[in-house]
Amino acid sequence: MRIFVINPGSTSTKIAVYEDEKQLWVHNIRHTAEELAGFVHINEQYAFRRERIAAALREAGIEEHFDAVIGRGGLIHPTPGGVYPVNEKMKQDLRDAVQEHACNLGAFLADDWASQFGCPAYIADPVVVDEFDERARWTGLPQIERQSIFHALNSKAVARRYAADSGTEYENIDVIVAHLGGGISVSAHKHGRVIDVNNALDGEGPLSPERAGTLPAYKLAELCFSGKYTLREIKKLITGKGGAVAHLGTNNMKTVEDRAIEGDAHCQAFLEAMFYTIAKQIGAMHVALMGQTQAIIFTGGIAYSDYCVDMLRRQVDYLAPVKVIPGEDEMGALASNAYGALTGKLTCQVYTGEKLR
Repeated sequence: MRIFVINPGSTSTKIAVYEDEKQLWVHNIRHTAEELAGFVHINEQYAFRRERIAAALREAGIEEHFDAVIGRGGLIHPTPGGVYPVNEKMKQDLRDAVQEHACNLGAFLADDWASQFGCPAYIADPVVVDEFDERARWTGLPQIERQSIFHALNSKAVARRYAADSGTEYENIDVIVAHLGGGISVSAHKHGRVIDVNNALDGEGPLSPERAGTLPAYKLAELCFSGKYTLREIKKLITGKGGAVAHLGTNNMKTVEDRAIEGDAHCQAFLEAMFYTIAKQIGAMHVALMGQTQAIIFTGGIAYSDYCVDMLRRQVDYLAPVKVIPGEDEMGALASNAYGALTGKLTCQVYTGEKLR
C-alpha cells in the first residue's frame, strides 16, 4: 500500500511517502516567520502550504499513485480515538473552529491530494480525542468543564508500541504516557481508552517549556483584571510565553539543561520544579488507573535527555516500571493508522461532530 502523509505544524509542513508502514521518503518544508506574517488566520495559509507541497513533490519527482492520503487531525469537536475518513462535516467544523492551529489544515490538504490521486483521505487520533470517564469532566463550576486536548496521536502510538513489544494489545493494558515536549500531557490509558489527561493546549497540568501549567485561580483572576493585559495577551502568557519562556527566556530545553549542568542555580531550580509538577500529574493518573499502572512511558523530545529522564524517573519509578520511547513519530503513527484502515486491521470511525453525551 502506498500512503502519502501530510503533517502541518506551526512553522513547517512535513510530508512523507510510505509503503505499508515503511518510510520511503520524507521532507520537512519549513515556513519562515516572514512567509507566515501576512496570514491573519490559519485557514488562510491553505493555498500557500498546498503549493509548497506540490513544489516539493515535483522536485522529488513523485507523481505516482497512492492508495491513501492521511493528514494530521485538527481541532474538530471532541471525538473518540481512531481513524476517520475526511467528510464534509469535518471540514465544516474545521472552517468554523474557534481554536486555531496549523493541524486544522491537515484534513483539507489530505482531502485535496486524495481527490487528485483517486483514493481515500483520512485523519487519525486528533488532539481532541475524548474518551474521558464522565467524572473526569467535572470542575467546581458548572460553567467550566474539563476538556480532553492532548498529544493523542503520539501518546496512543507509543502505548500501542509498548503493548506490541509486551506481546499483547493496546486494549489489554493500563499505562500512563507522559509526552514531554513544548507542551506536556500526562494521559491515563485504560484498556484502549484515555480516561483522563491534562489539557495540554490551554495550560492545565504541569508547567512546561512553553506552558504556565495550572495556576492559582485567585492570582490568575487578579492578573486578568489588573488592566495590564488584554485577553489575547493573558492567553499567550498561559500557552506560548509561560513556563521556561517566562522564567528563563527560552523554550530550548537543551539550553536549559546545559546551563543547569554548568551550575546555573536558576535553571536547576526550574527543572526541579517542572519535573516535580510532571511527577505529581503522573501520580494523579496512577490514581485514575486505581493503582493498576503497568508502565509509565516517557515520550516526546525531552525524553531524549538522560539528565531530564533521570530527574523524573527517580520521582515516579516506585509506582510502575518506566519505559522511555523518545521523540514523536507522528508521521509513522499516521501512516500506520492509514495502513490499518486500508487493510481492515483498524475499523474506520465516522465523524459526526455531535456531542459525546
